[in-house]
Amino acid sequence: MKTKLFSFFVFITIITLFSFAVSAAENPIKPFVVVLDAGHGGHDHGNKGNGYKESEISLNIVLKVGAELEKLPNIKVIYTRKTDVFIELRERAAIANRADADLFVSVHCNAHSSNAFGTETFVLGLHKSQANFEVAKKENEVIYLEENYQEKYGGFDPNAPESLIGMVLMQEEYLDQSILLASLVQNNIVNNLKQNDRSVKQAGFWVLHNTYMPSVLIETGFLTNKKEGAYLNSAQGQADMAREIGAAIKSYITSLSVSNEKLKDPEIEQIQVENAIETTKEVIYEGVTFKVQLAASSKKLDPKPNNFKGLKDVAREKEDGLFKYYYGDTSDYNKIQVMKTFVQQKGYPSAYIVAFKRGKKVNLPEVLKSKAN
Repeated sequence: MKTKLFSFFVFITIITLFSFAVSAAENPIKPFVVVLDAGHGGHDHGNKGNGYKESEISLNIVLKVGAELEKLPNIKVIYTRKTDVFIELRERAAIANRADADLFVSVHCNAHSSNAFGTETFVLGLHKSQANFEVAKKENEVIYLEENYQEKYGGFDPNAPESLIGMVLMQEEYLDQSILLASLVQNNIVNNLKQNDRSVKQAGFWVLHNTYMPSVLIETGFLTNKKEGAYLNSAQGQADMAREIGAAIKSYITSLSVSNEKLKDPEIEQIQVENAIETTKEVIYEGVTFKVQLAASSKKLDPKPNNFKGLKDVAREKEDGLFKYYYGDTSDYNKIQVMKTFVQQKGYPSAYIVAFKRGKKVNLPEVLKSKAN
């Protein structure tokens, strides 16, 4: 399956102290809690493609991500493991739940009998293809290494698709946020590290099912691929992965501060989104203009802020007998993604991106197939 759930290709940010100061001021007691989960450990080495140990590599990456996040104010990092020990899948989720965590991030390395390569990031969901099911099944099979697994997991069978059906329900509340974070992670790794993009996907991972917060599982790459395995086993590769995962988490936290309902002042909101846009890596499509369509109506509205939930610079155009209202005007696809996220959180959940060439609307998927400069 190569279908992307969303093209949330968003802002690669070195987080500003301002954003975290706002967050801390809003909630001076409870920090933003991030649980970092290094896959496998102890007698469960994970996959050992080309002789490398998934458990060691995932731990090294997680410790580096945590070290960067711990430098930030009002962020608390909790690790499911910091050493080479075995932690049951059920306990990994329980650690996050007991901590009342705001985010759960699980890091793994992939394996395959072919020469497959690339990064893919998962959120919880029913498997959309046999390939996704096989990945989830492989990670879930660690259950068999635990004592009394039949009792602990209530008859859950990692090899049975029907066991996955009920797993989605408890996480539906957090799915959109999980997808946002997964897209940020995937985008950073693909764009900055030039990894093959295996996309954001849904699959039935037990460790995601039992967490009560936005959660993602990152398959950083394939140890079974000679080149990619060597890269992930290297200090440089692990540092690179950690940097991009950490940056994605920072950007995710920034997006939450933009959308926080307590921030009613439109001037503060505008400053925040402008800060995010200014620090976004450019992905330019020459000759293309992207806009976010807010609404289409037969009613002619004055495009002033008080008619559009405080949004400034809304444009009105008449097309096909309707008045259409747009926000943003840029050739940078990453920036328009920031703008779309912003307006959706401002109260336009159905807002979407449209593309224009020489003033005429064109098919967005076709535009995105072209190579960005």
